Amino acid sequence: MYRAGIIGCGKIAQLRHIPEYAVRTDVQLAGFYDKNTVRAKELAERYGAQNYSSYEEMLNDPEIDVVSVCTANHSHAEIAIAALHAGKHVLCEKPMAVTLKECERMEEEAQKSGKYLMIGHNQRLLRTHQEAKRLLASGEIGKLIFFQTNFTHAGPETWSIDAGKNVWFFDKSKAAFGAMADLGIHKTDLIRYLTGDEIVSAHAVLATLDKKDSEGMKIPVDDYAACIYRLKNGAAGTMTVGWSNYGQEDNSTILYGEKGVMKIYCDRKYSLLIEKRDGSSVRYELDQIQTNDGQSKSGVIDEFIDCIREKRESVIGSKEALKSMRAVFSGIEGTYAGN
Repeated sequence: MYRAGIIGCGKIAQLRHIPEYAVRTDVQLAGFYDKNTVRAKELAERYGAQNYSSYEEMLNDPEIDVVSVCTANHSHAEIAIAALHAGKHVLCEKPMAVTLKECERMEEEAQKSGKYLMIGHNQRLLRTHQEAKRLLASGEIGKLIFFQTNFTHAGPETWSIDAGKNVWFFDKSKAAFGAMADLGIHKTDLIRYLTGDEIVSAHAVLATLDKKDSEGMKIPVDDYAACIYRLKNGAAGTMTVGWSNYGQEDNSTILYGEKGVMKIYCDRKYSLLIEKRDGSSVRYELDQIQTNDGQSKSGVIDEFIDCIREKRESVIGSKEALKSMRAVFSGIEGTYAGN
């Protein structure tokens, strides 16, 4: 039995981590901590768990085996490193951290401690993405030439448990950066996953185009980001993310190959479409993309616990996350070469 502690009891914890731990027979929700003490106390009472006065108190408890770090971006590294040092397995929400140095320190501590450190890159676990990766590797559309991947929606105002125009996502001191961290890391990591290749050059443009705070001032973080990535094998493509899409959420990816085109989450019914150069096509009805309005089981908790139990490397492990974060930071800085 794994005894799990939740650090940060906001929306992502309540809609993803907590319910996914709760349905497992080999996990006990044993502890909660949040700066909002009322929120943590209510959850502790609901699950018959302990309410800790600080995350340090939780980490000092030898009865806690694994922790989920579901706090604001700026505290990910501090808490994850402390948890690993305390001998806990750690599942940290994305983005891994707010600087490359912090990400590297997290990975170093994971290696030193011998404990698992995983990052919540749930897009790697979606059935459609897994099938797309397999089909691309099998040569279904031939050699990849270029790609485009998008993730845009109306923003995090209603996603945060403290909904409104003053959500922590809009606070630069807590979030560090905006749509690029919230959405861009998902799609950067996805391109690496789908292609099995590394990003060797990157250039990003970040802008605040529309979002305003409760006083009508533009938020201090980006609500839009566009990147140009080039892969080691020569393919290139674009990534566009944004918080100002007030229509249907777009979480699509299109891969253009020598033999055809693969469209992922572009159609409401068919999650994967392949259009061949000879005019033929194949349609796959596999699953539906998760949205803020339509939550489903992410698979992240299962991957976390199963990897610990089976002592196997994880597809969402920190080594992979670190490579994706390097690409993101280098894209923001200008040109990126190597991993």
